[in-house]
Amino acid sequence: MKEYAFGIDLGGTTAKVGLFTTSGKLLEKWEVSTDTSNNGAHILENLAAAVQQKMQEKGLSADEVEGVGLGVPGPVLDSSIVPIVCANLGGWGNRNVSIELSELLGGIRVLVGNDANVAALGEIWMGAAQGCRSAVMVTLGTGVGGGVIVNGKVIDGAHGAGGEIGHITVNPHETAVCGCGKRGCLEQYSSATGVVRCMKKLLDANPDTACTLRGKDFEAKDVFDAARAGDALAAREVDEMASTLGMALANIAATTDPEMFMIGGGVARAGEILFNPLVRHYKEYAFQSCKETPIKAASLGNDAGIYGAVRLIVGA
Repeated sequence: MKEYAFGIDLGGTTAKVGLFTTSGKLLEKWEVSTDTSNNGAHILENLAAAVQQKMQEKGLSADEVEGVGLGVPGPVLDSSIVPIVCANLGGWGNRNVSIELSELLGGIRVLVGNDANVAALGEIWMGAAQGCRSAVMVTLGTGVGGGVIVNGKVIDGAHGAGGEIGHITVNPHETAVCGCGKRGCLEQYSSATGVVRCMKKLLDANPDTACTLRGKDFEAKDVFDAARAGDALAAREVDEMASTLGMALANIAATTDPEMFMIGGGVARAGEILFNPLVRHYKEYAFQSCKETPIKAASLGNDAGIYGAVRLIVGA
């Protein structure tokens, strides 16, 4: 195997890029702005330029680079094709990203994966689940993402939609519409925006109950902070959110039986105020054989995507 590889985590605003050794050591990381103009026509050109500039700066030839791994915010088929529109990238549509980027890089091998799946791969390679063969990652941010790894392989599915944990239906009676167009998705309850939405509903339904958040603009962090400080209504919302998430994890466990769940994203930084009720509710819902599956915080933070992108290359 060649000595170096690049990992790219492509987001709607910026792309994180990392230069690694193929043994998994991160040598350098930087960011490139994501140009979403003209349906994202220049994104791959800019990523290729970023890699080539770094190769030139470091004096690296193509013969020293094993490949480039790329995580993208959308479904991916066969480690290469982005089959549907990626709204955060200005459109894109059906395209073979692997071939296009490889051609721009003069033939360097490129493999592509869904960003959440790739982040899970990073955590199982060099993060919280290091040493595991099977693990599930759930990212709790503006939305809820996920990645499922079974026997070291990403479960991406027939349509590239494997691991879309945020769109598991947890409430068939929900009337509000999720961003995906369905109703009652996990993302509507356990994302940062979901926590705020549900807290506001709880405040409206309990107008006579004192709450330190009432009458204020607040974020998910404020809900967890209020619960930690003893606010009963905020604590109720945290418990309900943890119950919903625990139920979803229990259902995933009954399907994939992972060695570990990893929770990442901004909401996961709430710490014990989230993890304690989450573990308790998970055990209430889980199949007997899965009750003791650990639920841990992901450890690579925002770097999980670039680690996992490299793993696409060196693990292929």
